[in-house]
Amino acid sequence: MDRPTPTSTVFVVDDDASLREALKSLFGSVGLRVETFASAPEFLQAKLPEAPSCLVLDVRLPGLSGLDFQTELAKANINVPIIFITGHGDIPMTVRAMKAGAVEFLTKPFRDQELLDAVQVGLERDRSRREKDTMVSNLRGRYETLTPREQEVVALVTTGLMNKQIAAEIGVTEITVKVHRGNAMRKMGAKSLADLVKMVDALGIRRNR
Repeated sequence: MDRPTPTSTVFVVDDDASLREALKSLFGSVGLRVETFASAPEFLQAKLPEAPSCLVLDVRLPGLSGLDFQTELAKANINVPIIFITGHGDIPMTVRAMKAGAVEFLTKPFRDQELLDAVQVGLERDRSRREKDTMVSNLRGRYETLTPREQEVVALVTTGLMNKQIAAEIGVTEITVKVHRGNAMRKMGAKSLADLVKMVDALGIRRNR
């Protein structure tokens, strides 16, 4: 198992104090930063770090259950990957958790390595999501530097229309379309039409024809 970066954080939400301490010790032994909480509301008051993180969550918590808390986090657009742990798992519970995006559903007693592996998957998933979010944010910034006409040309060219067809559709000359297309590709940093199509897809602004 690769040693994670020290900035990676594992959150543990479990009402069993002895288990919280045991997990804190386990994750600390592989260089992870750990924060523990006795309940879901306590976790919600914490400030999430701007670094890869994941949540080890007990299914049976006082008040809001772990599965209901998973739903609440999704509604609040808190995208921390979740590893469920439980002493009383069943198939419907597991299916519900996994369908809602959980990384893993472990029934106690589980091996330490199983949990460490699941946490590693969760941290990697969060790292990838953060990288993608940063990339999309940078792309959006570049897209917003385009003029309205350049944005229109980008939208049409990425549907597969030729310059001549775009010119006819928006009422300009073919040369003007070429100029707008060239400017847009330069500003977006696209080396080819395929590049531009990928960027527009990542931004979720591609038109269907």
